[in-house]
Amino acid sequence: MKQSRIMSMVEAATNVVVGYVLAIATQIVVFPLFGIETGLAEHMTIGLAFVGVSLARGYLLRRLFEFWR
Repeated sequence: MKQSRIMSMVEAATNVVVGYVLAIATQIVVFPLFGIETGLAEHMTIGLAFVGVSLARGYLLRRLFEFWR
């Protein structure tokens, strides 16, 4: 069964949200190990900078694979 465009977007958005939460948690743990001190607002801003790119990447790749299938 083919995946609809809407479901592709839902899957990509879910992937991005889960990735965003994991990225924030990882930054909070890893940044201090490298001497990078930032607050939660900065962590969230850094993570948001990549959300649009991740969403577009996930959606476009899914559509590409659906096309090839």
